[in-house]
Amino acid sequence: MKTTQSDQVITNRSWQQTLNVYVLEAKTEFLKAFRMPAFTIPSLIFPVMFYVFFGLIFNRNGMGGQMPTYLLATYGVFGIMGPALFGFGVGVAIEKDQGWLALKQCSPMPISAYFFARIFTAMQFALIIVLSLFIIGGIFGDVKLTTFQWTATLFLLLIGTLPFCALGLWMGLALKGQSAPAVVNLIYLPMAFLSGLWIPIQLFPQALEYVAWTLPPFHLAQLVLKIQNNDLGHPWIIHAAVLGVMSLLFLFLALRAFK
Repeated sequence: MKTTQSDQVITNRSWQQTLNVYVLEAKTEFLKAFRMPAFTIPSLIFPVMFYVFFGLIFNRNGMGGQMPTYLLATYGVFGIMGPALFGFGVGVAIEKDQGWLALKQCSPMPISAYFFARIFTAMQFALIIVLSLFIIGGIFGDVKLTTFQWTATLFLLLIGTLPFCALGLWMGLALKGQSAPAVVNLIYLPMAFLSGLWIPIQLFPQALEYVAWTLPPFHLAQLVLKIQNNDLGHPWIIHAAVLGVMSLLFLFLALRAFK
């Protein structure tokens, strides 16, 4: 059967309309999150504040000269975790309980646009956080990286939001809205600490070093530190593979919870 010109116009219009739905959903989701001080202020301020305290101020009192560069990578990971975990883990749980998720499923909008919008929002917040750390580290911390290292660090941290979006999605679909903030905090902060984002795992007891290898932030931090040549020296493919497997596992669990 031949495709007529009118059929082609309808197909093009359908693609344009679908793309427009994704763009509008992403735009409104970002604006909604950005206008919520309880979400915006902790997400944007805490990573920068911790980096200033531990990477810059305390470093002037005798810590190693590489500390601002090292903590730029680890606090970058800490920063991108927050919007992903809370945006999905808390946001989805609350909207699910309020019926918004069911309403979107009943609407003509593809449900994938809803999840795409939250991923887009998490990446936008991650971009703001990472660029803020770059500016502070470069100006006040005397962090010196090549153009490739700056670019690769930014790209890797943005892509690194995806495993935490998958983890947050699973928690958001599995948890009740009232319990989600407490549970996400109980996972977020201990996971960041045990992954060596605040203190290098070389200073941990050996048992805690083994724990770090089971946590996604540790592997993402090692990939970012490898760009600086400050990692533990293990092959990058190991860390990438672990992150990939964990992402698939979280997506599988999220799919079961969604069904």
